[in-house]
Amino acid sequence: MSNNSIDQQFIEYIVKTLVSNPDKVEVQRDIDEKGVLLSLTVDPEDLGRVIGRRGVTAQSLRTLLRALGTKNDARYNLKIVNNDGGAPAPRDRDEDITEDVTEEVEEAVEEVTDEAVENEDSDLAEKTRKELADLDDLDI
Repeated sequence: MSNNSIDQQFIEYIVKTLVSNPDKVEVQRDIDEKGVLLSLTVDPEDLGRVIGRRGVTAQSLRTLLRALGTKNDARYNLKIVNNDGGAPAPRDRDEDITEDVTEEVEEAVEEVTDEAVENEDSDLAEKTRKELADLDDLDI
């Protein structure tokens, strides 16, 4: 693991905590004009754990990588390799799921952000009102 870059170590650490067979976790790193591609291979038994229901876990891993990419000024992509010997899932179905999950994540982030802004605004407004009331009480 010491020869791996920080991004490989990051994904490896998270995935190893999720799976039943951590010794079978491998992360390959390739760089091209699109950025850094991390190819994740796990024991076929653990594939479902890494992808998660409706792809939520995989999308979360990609979100964490995007955050790391922002910090390191890099563009990351995560490919989960299906090495169970069975037929791979149809590509368009994977993309549909990814798009659905991406939309759900974006909506959730927007909702949380909107709530935070509203709470901040109301807290700020309340604080300002108090300060103004305190100023009114002063005899100047």
